[in-house]
Amino acid sequence: MTIRVLVAGLGNMGRAHAMAYHNHPGYEIVGLVTRGTAPVPAGMESYPHFTDFTEALAATSPDLASINTYSDTHADYAVAAMEQGAHVFIEKPLATTVADAERVVETAKRLNKKLVVGYILRHHPSWVRLIDETRKLGGPYVFRMNLNQQSAGRFWQTHKTLMETTSPIVDCGVHYVDVMCQITDAKPVQVRGMGVRLSDDIAPNMYNYGHLQVLFDDGSVGWYEAAWGPMISETAFFVKDIMTPKGSVSIVMDEGAKSSDHETHTKTDRIRIHRADLGEKGEFIHEDEMLSMEGEPGHDALCATEQAYVHSAITEDIDLSRHMQDAVQSLRICLAADESVRTGKPVDL
Repeated sequence: MTIRVLVAGLGNMGRAHAMAYHNHPGYEIVGLVTRGTAPVPAGMESYPHFTDFTEALAATSPDLASINTYSDTHADYAVAAMEQGAHVFIEKPLATTVADAERVVETAKRLNKKLVVGYILRHHPSWVRLIDETRKLGGPYVFRMNLNQQSAGRFWQTHKTLMETTSPIVDCGVHYVDVMCQITDAKPVQVRGMGVRLSDDIAPNMYNYGHLQVLFDDGSVGWYEAAWGPMISETAFFVKDIMTPKGSVSIVMDEGAKSSDHETHTKTDRIRIHRADLGEKGEFIHEDEMLSMEGEPGHDALCATEQAYVHSAITEDIDLSRHMQDAVQSLRICLAADESVRTGKPVDL
C-alpha cells in the first residue's frame, strides 16, 4: 500500500522525516510545506511546494499529514488534517496545552485516524534496551536526566524561535518524562519546577534554563534539566541515569561529545549496568556490566525507522490507544512543571 504524505515543516526533524518518506517505497510525497523560501532537501526539488498548510491540504488530499512545524501550530494542523481524512504523524510536543492535546486525541478517536507522536526514543534499540534492563531491576526508581545544549549562530536562533511558545523543559522534557513513565508504569502525583532566564534575547516571561521534578505513586522520583543558549555549560550536559534498590542503569557518553551535535541527543555509546548485591564480607558480588551499543542507528536512520512504524500503524491497523495516552501524560507533566516555574508552587496532578 502506498501512503500519500504531505510534509509540513522542513527544519531539522522535518527534513529527516521527509528524507525517510522519500526513501521508503511505501510512501509518495504529494507536497512540502514551509513558511518561507527555505530550500528543500536535495533531491526533493520536484515535489509540489506550498507555504500555506490549509491550501496544501486542500490541494493534495493526503493519506498522511506529517506535522513538523513549531509547537503552537500542532493541534490546529492535526485536527484540520484528520477532519479532511488524513492520518497524522506529529512531532513532539503534541500541543502547547493539555486541552489542545486532548482535543487532538479525541479527534483521532472520533474519526478513527492514526495519530503517531514523534517520540523517537521509542524506536531506538539502545533506549528500548535501557528501559528493559531497568525494569528488570524493579522499582522504586530514581530518574536523573538532562539534555543541555550550548548553542550559537543558527542553532541559537532556532532555540530562540522555539522559546517564543515553548520552554526547554517542555519541548525536550516530554521525551525523557515519557521514558520515566514507560519504566515505572506508576501514576505521577506531583510536579515541581524551577527556571531561570539567562538571556535578554528571550521574552521577559520565558526562561532558557529549566529543571523539573516529578513524584510517582509507587515512591519513584525523577528530575529532568534542560537549557539552551551560548552561555550553557558543556559539563555534564548529558545525564541519563536510573537508580533502583537493586542497582543502577546508566548511559555512558563519549568524553568528546558536544551538546550542539544533534546525534548526541539520541546516541548512547554504552550502557552501564551496576548491581547492588553484596557478599558475606560486604563486597560487591558483580562487576559492572558494560553493554556496547556500537552500530546503533544515527539520527536520520532513526527517523526512517519511526516512519516505517507509522506506515505499519496505518496499513496493519495498530492500536495506538496507549501511545496517545502516554503522549498526553508526558505533556501534562511537563506543562505542570512549567506552571510550577511560573507560580513558584508544586502542582498536584
